[in-house]
Formats: sequence, structure tokens, C-alpha cells
Amino acid sequence: MAQFSRLEVAQAMKDTGMIPLFFNNDIELSKKVLKACYDGGARLMEFTARGDFAHEVFGALTKYAIAELPGMIMGVGSVTDGAAASLYMALGANFIVTPVLREDIAIACNRKKVLWSPGCGSLTEIARAEELGCEIVKLFPGDLYGPKFVKGIKGPQPWTSIMPTGGVSPTKENLSGWFDAGVTCVGMGSQLISKDIIANKDYAKLEQDVKAALAIIEAVRK
Repeated sequence: MAQFSRLEVAQAMKDTGMIPLFFNNDIELSKKVLKACYDGGARLMEFTARGDFAHEVFGALTKYAIAELPGMIMGVGSVTDGAAASLYMALGANFIVTPVLREDIAIACNRKKVLWSPGCGSLTEIARAEELGCEIVKLFPGDLYGPKFVKGIKGPQPWTSIMPTGGVSPTKENLSGWFDAGVTCVGMGSQLISKDIIANKDYAKLEQDVKAALAIIEAVRK
């Protein structure tokens, strides 16, 4: 069962402005990545469950976070149906992120008051997601739409909260573009948790990179 309510999760997304995205089937390596992100100041992690037995890794990570990383909000991404959403909520997922808008996922998450963030690519999809109770919409793939799309959406719908994923990098230029356009937060995967960091097991660099990215976000939002 989720430790955090959907409103608490939404507030944490707004407050921190960034969600690291990560998947690896090595549990011990994943724990070290999670701790580096936590020590760098991240308070949410989207585990992008794209591999076989991903639920086993996520379950172990969630137990680790509960025991060792107080306040860390664990969620799952790349969820494609309501059954998978239910499985991950049973393993303690505090939020569910999807690449597409699916009403069965909305129903499963709303039933347990767990935040869900569907991937949307049009104003019609965004409006439907909000009708289904979505707090923060995922713009995916973000690099296909860009900050201009966000600005266009916020014109007629200033109440809409948007989180782009894909096309987000930890640079002042990139993050300024997104936040100036009005995003609520960003999802950042391989541009933050790079293949080199994983290959070299350079968790100290990851911690510093997370800290630097959060500092840039804090500065551009002032």
C-alpha cells in the first residue's frame, strides 16, 4: 500500500521540480543509484519497469527506501495496463506513470487514491486525463513537443500541471526553457543517470549531478 497520498505526491513533485527515472535489474546497483539520488536531494524516484522481473526489483527497492531513506517517494513508470498498476501498488508504489492514457489505469489508481500520470500528446488527451482525476499530466515524448507546446496548453488551461519526460537535460538552458513555459516538474532519465555513471559505478558523481540539477531548477523558478 502507498505510504503517501496522491496530494502529498503531487506536492512533492511541485516542490522538488524533478523526478529521476531509472531501471536496472540488479537490485544492489539499483539501491546505490537510489541512495545517490536521495543524498543529492531527490525525494521521488520513477522506477521505469521495462524488464523481466522488474516487480521483484521494485519491491526490494521500496522496502529499502522505507527502511533507509525516510521521505523517499517510490513510483513506477512504463506501466501499460490496470493489472500492472495494481501489481505495483500492492508492492508499495506511491505513483504510477504511463506512456499512454488508459482509463483502466485511472480506475485502478483512483480506487486506491494513488497518483497516476498518463502520457499525453494533445489538448484533448490532457483534458480527458483531467476529467479522469489526473493531477499532473506527463508530456511524452517531451522532445517531440517542446516548451512551445506547454506554453500553448497553459494558455487556455492555466490550471493544467505538466511534467515533460524525454528531451529534458540537466542544463540551465534546457531547464529554463521548460520551466519558463510553465511546467510543474520534469522527468529526467539517461541525461541524468547516464550509462557512464552506471558503467563506472560513479555514485558520487550522480549525487553531485542530482544536486546540481535541483539547484538549477530552484534558480530558474525564482
